[in-house]
Amino acid sequence: MRSLVIASKPIALPLANFLSLRSISLRSRCPCPRPQSAPIARRSQLPLPPMAIPRAAPMSSIAVDNEVGLAGKFWIKSRRESLFAMYTPFALCLASGNLKIDTFRHYIAQDVYFLKAFAQAYELAEECTDDDEANIAISKLRKDVLEELRMHDSFAQEWGSEDTKESTLNSATVKYTDFLLATASGKVEGVKGPGKLATPFERTKVAAYTIGAMTPCMRLYAFLGTEFQTLLDANKDSHPYKKWIDNYSSEGFQAAALQIEDLLDKLSVSLTGEELDVIENLYHQAMKLEIEFFLAQPLAQPTVVPLIRDPSLAANRLMLFSDFDLTCTVVDSSAILAEIAIVTAPRTDTTQSESQLARMPSAELRKTWDILSRRYTEEYEQCIESIMPAEKEAFDYEALAKALEQLSDFEKRANSRVIESGVLKGLNLEDIKKAGERMILQDGCTSFFKKFIKNEMVDVNVHVLSYCWCGDLIRSAFSSGDLQLLNVHTNELTFDESFSTGEIVKKMESPIDKAKTFDEILKNKEDDKRNLTIYIGDSIGDILCLLKADIGIVIGSSSSLRKVGSQFGVSFVELYPGLVKKQKEYSEGSSAYWKGSSGILYTVSSWAEIQAFILGW
Repeated sequence: MRSLVIASKPIALPLANFLSLRSISLRSRCPCPRPQSAPIARRSQLPLPPMAIPRAAPMSSIAVDNEVGLAGKFWIKSRRESLFAMYTPFALCLASGNLKIDTFRHYIAQDVYFLKAFAQAYELAEECTDDDEANIAISKLRKDVLEELRMHDSFAQEWGSEDTKESTLNSATVKYTDFLLATASGKVEGVKGPGKLATPFERTKVAAYTIGAMTPCMRLYAFLGTEFQTLLDANKDSHPYKKWIDNYSSEGFQAAALQIEDLLDKLSVSLTGEELDVIENLYHQAMKLEIEFFLAQPLAQPTVVPLIRDPSLAANRLMLFSDFDLTCTVVDSSAILAEIAIVTAPRTDTTQSESQLARMPSAELRKTWDILSRRYTEEYEQCIESIMPAEKEAFDYEALAKALEQLSDFEKRANSRVIESGVLKGLNLEDIKKAGERMILQDGCTSFFKKFIKNEMVDVNVHVLSYCWCGDLIRSAFSSGDLQLLNVHTNELTFDESFSTGEIVKKMESPIDKAKTFDEILKNKEDDKRNLTIYIGDSIGDILCLLKADIGIVIGSSSSLRKVGSQFGVSFVELYPGLVKKQKEYSEGSSAYWKGSSGILYTVSSWAEIQAFILGW
């Protein structure tokens, strides 16, 4: 059962219209079976607008605060790339402190070449602008790079880094420096060069393009320095690369990153929309080149990322389990089914054909949904409170499972009320499938599954475990993304000549049901291969499977999951710090050790982070 948000006014929008809309204005993320915030009455008081189920918007179209400058907007849109850079094996080993010294020496040698090109690009940009303030800023930034080169010289003395005159440039370094210097020379792909008789405006535009290509490096290093600084433990003075981390997390470097961003904003003020698009493309290209630069550093040591390259998996199997509602989707599936039911229901004054399944009028249907929603929300919150132990306990899976039996009984009663009410009667199967095809999936979810399934390094299996009332909705959502190979385990609506009867074939109603299905799937996969299991979920309904899996990953910010889990001794650890800790423990000749039922769950902010960990760039 899900807590449903039902509009107080009838919706007159025809189904064909709302299925073709390309935007959604749901004020609540979902009517769902588990509150995602602190237990307060919320969704049932909010009106649900006419339904629209678009395909998820690309990262480039994400709305950002109008008060954020151009450079800030580009950085926000590059969140995915920044995560992939941080999750590269090189960056993770550097953060953990166990990066092999030879790799660091090679990196410093490559970075010296890069910084010399960076300084040259600043010099070319300074020649292109007549603005005194901009020239002063560029000159200051160029001096900072020269100071950074002197710091690299101190690294060379301290760690005996390679002689940069004798070391060989790798292809990623060459590609990146060529890109910077070509941009600074006015050679931008798809853009006509300014020529010898360029006007001051055209030359300023080249300066803006150049700074747009250079800004990502400064912002990314400021980001990594800050992130790595927070990961230094009590013995931080013993971290071999503390000097590197201190430099890029310093107030001086952070100020320089802000300065180049302010400069980019200033130089871009008079540019056209098309020219701003060019800068955005240059910014995005530079972010990708940063990732390639990190990936090109030679590593002669085992790493915990990407997981799929763990040597032990070559002869074994990677089993991936995932929840659906709010884990893969932005809107809970029950909201979709509720809106289909209401929008297609007959009006009070409409005479129904004898051949049709008898359906309640739309106004009555809306009222019934509202009653079900309010009752569910109230009883759910009471149930959560009732299963909470008076004091925080040590982790005990069995005690948690026993407590969740109450929640399981509640969910089953709630589903029975839905069936008895008749609110799911008369839904057209084709309408459900069309709705599924247009369902919003979390950004990066589809691309992750595609890449995961198509990998040729490891034997993989994917299973979706969901409370959803209708498996056809889930299958349609994934099939539209060419993901028919996913195994879906969920409830099913029954149909009579393509129209739902209102009955639900109950297969997955509770955390207990999910845990049993999880065990059954693994039992059916018993052979010579060892199964490494990952479960991705967002709610209290997933907690038993999350804990059973070798790696349990929590996406989203469900307060009820954390509240109940913490009280039963479950530890919630941010994934990246958790990986840094594991990397410190990772030694030659071993493989990363992951074990289920440890009481530790890893938290992530997005599917990009999941992909960065499991699959890499």
